[in-house]
Amino acid sequence: MTRLHNQPEHQTAHEVESHELKKAGLKATQPRIKILEMLEGSSNRHWSAEDVYKALLESGEDVGLATVYRVLTQFEVAGLLHRHNFAAGHSVFELNKGEHHDHLLCIKCEKIAEFVDPTIEDRQGRMAKEAGWSMTDHALVIYGVCPQCQQGEEKKR
Repeated sequence: MTRLHNQPEHQTAHEVESHELKKAGLKATQPRIKILEMLEGSSNRHWSAEDVYKALLESGEDVGLATVYRVLTQFEVAGLLHRHNFAAGHSVFELNKGEHHDHLLCIKCEKIAEFVDPTIEDRQGRMAKEAGWSMTDHALVIYGVCPQCQQGEEKKR
């Protein structure tokens, strides 16, 4: 999602979120605004619907889990979010900030890290072209064990 960089200083975060939703063709309802504000204001880039729901409850918001699922799906359809299905039956969402990146996923703690590698990007494009494909998109997820979980395994030995 592209944020408004030239927004007037007097414009509140609420007004900015309302504008973003309207640009995406969505009515600026309270649950949509709250969820978008939370996603944009967090250092966590990958959220499950359950994570969003719990965070809203902790902040005192009265939004049901079904509403969270519905809003996240609407945001995905509108192009505001990307949905990733890293683990069986477990989706996470991240804001669509317009830049491509790939992911590392820890199979023990489910930590997600992002990376960009121009060599990998180039090779994927060449592979598609060599196979006669016109690539429209791609996703790379590397599954493994993060450094913190590796340290925990070493301590157990």
